[in-house]
Amino acid sequence: MFRSTNGAKIRSGAASAALLLACAAALAQEQPPAPSAAPPPVLENLGKPMAVPFRCTEDDIQWAGLTCSENDPCAVYLEIAAVGTTGDRIFAVGNLHAAAMTLYSVLLASDNAGRTWSEPHERIRGAGLDRVQLADAENGWISGEVVSPLPQDPFLLITSDAGKSWRRQPLFGESRMGSIQQFFFRDKSNGSLIFDRGRGNETGRYQLYESQDGGASWNIKEESDKPPLLKRGPEPSDWRVRADAATQAFQIERRSGERWTRVAAFAVKAGECRPQ
Repeated sequence: MFRSTNGAKIRSGAASAALLLACAAALAQEQPPAPSAAPPPVLENLGKPMAVPFRCTEDDIQWAGLTCSENDPCAVYLEIAAVGTTGDRIFAVGNLHAAAMTLYSVLLASDNAGRTWSEPHERIRGAGLDRVQLADAENGWISGEVVSPLPQDPFLLITSDAGKSWRRQPLFGESRMGSIQQFFFRDKSNGSLIFDRGRGNETGRYQLYESQDGGASWNIKEESDKPPLLKRGPEPSDWRVRADAATQAFQIERRSGERWTRVAAFAVKAGECRPQ
């Protein structure tokens, strides 16, 4: 009798568990799917300077040590340092900064000759991007470093899929002061760069490095007190970035014969930081 009763309880418990699982599955099917991450904002070029969106958080204010108030907010500005192109793809690099502090790096990209723009890489806090090179239709590099409080921890952003995605590759395995002064890749594998260790290193301040694996690793080749020369440097470009006071914007321009034609423009004023 005991065995029969125990068996019934076990069967009853199993049936209850099965019923609970079935109900949970039904409820899960009725629930809406979890929201996916918002895509990077797309800016449409309508002929006027585009405003790169920036929302300053309380954490940003505390990290940067900004003294902002509701009546006296801290203005945030965009700076575009360089532009690189391949075909219809255009890449503009720079940073977002307050009056005396760099807040985030910025990479802007267009794959339709400047008609629309997006950000294919997340912004890096306290960093700036300053140079860009596209070796061919697929491979490219962007140099940058953490600039707060002083230039340090240089890195490259590297793409091998025509700029759809970029990966961050530190120049060194440990933290170092200094910045990448110049770099150039002869092809998708072979490149060289000049590392500036800063004014506190007057002896051997500049170091020449070479890479044979697309920037994944670097070997030092020379150290000197004066900037060394790269065996081959960037070719003259038909593209440029120009700060225009009249429009309060950075103009991205392309040479057309003897004239420069505007392709896109980005407003200098990006936003404000104020207490939340």
